Amino acid sequence: MGRKVHPVGFRLKINRDWDARWYAQGSAYRNLLQEDFAIRRYVKKEGEKAGVSRIEIERQSNQLQVTIHTARPGILIGRKGDAVKKIRQGLEDLTGKKAKVEVNEIDKPDTDALLVAENIAGQLERRIGHSRAIKRAISQAMRQGAQGIKIEVSGRLAGGDMARREWASEGRVPRSTLRASIDFAQAEALTTFGRIGVKVWVYKGEVLGIEKPKPQSENKEVYVSP
Repeated sequence: MGRKVHPVGFRLKINRDWDARWYAQGSAYRNLLQEDFAIRRYVKKEGEKAGVSRIEIERQSNQLQVTIHTARPGILIGRKGDAVKKIRQGLEDLTGKKAKVEVNEIDKPDTDALLVAENIAGQLERRIGHSRAIKRAISQAMRQGAQGIKIEVSGRLAGGDMARREWASEGRVPRSTLRASIDFAQAEALTTFGRIGVKVWVYKGEVLGIEKPKPQSENKEVYVSP
């Protein structure tokens, strides 16, 4: 039996930091962890059409900071910031703490593993062939600067009676190399003949230290809720 290691957890504190940064002990840890799950569910639901990829959560004594990485920040921010103010108010009602929300734009959405996986899952739900969806996603990712990409789908592909697994890749994807910056995500397509799982690995080059967040001047668009 193969030993599977999650590509993101494998590289924590080597070239990637945690998405949730806070500390607690005992029952407080359990409560804050469940609160994190609720925050992520709420933000994903509110930004369903905004292409939300990554949600970072930082906590201080009585303050919460949520950084949302999205492919379409205009939808998440709304006219004059109305939508992001609604999200901030919802987070404050959900947690009972003062919340601060930042919205960062993803420069190259076709190289973001979660967005690629969700895009392929959406195509499978619309009855588009899995081979066509995979090939298109690979070509777009390589065109936008990815050094390698691997996509795997499994389930009753094309409505077959027996579930199977297919994958395709292009470029290098060194999954065992710790210094390699590999973005990994998975999604599920809910089709009429069952669930189809989608896994995506995107290799973005070698990183020798922990990736630091870009200064706000370098991001295409950064919005901080008032």
